[in-house]
Amino acid sequence: MRNKKEILSTLWIFVTLNYLYCDLIGLMDSNLLKQYLTGKVEGMVINESFLFYAGILMEIPILMVLLTKILPKKANCWFNIIAGFIKTVVMIATLFMGEPTEYYLFFAGIEISTTTFIVIYATKWLKQKEQNL
Repeated sequence: MRNKKEILSTLWIFVTLNYLYCDLIGLMDSNLLKQYLTGKVEGMVINESFLFYAGILMEIPILMVLLTKILPKKANCWFNIIAGFIKTVVMIATLFMGEPTEYYLFFAGIEISTTTFIVIYATKWLKQKEQNL
């Protein structure tokens, strides 16, 4: 049997890399880059508070890489369910902010699918009885 902690941790690494690479590509998009330089993207003000909250949102999957490996089963499942739910809802919400680009839709699809899978996988693990070996 595969180690569920390893699978979940690897999924968080995978989704984090997708978040980061999508953001990196956004910096290469000249239309977005021009907006970043003005401090306003798609009508949203990019200030210190915005960046602080964006940092918190990115810390969730980064922290889950570690927590998934060290938390006991019940806490592990709940943290994965809650974190996966939050990240899924946030990603869906971002699709309605401005006009999403093709690359953003591509990455958003991967990210939403991955965090939804994490929620389902952790829920199934939570319901699973431990086998005595």
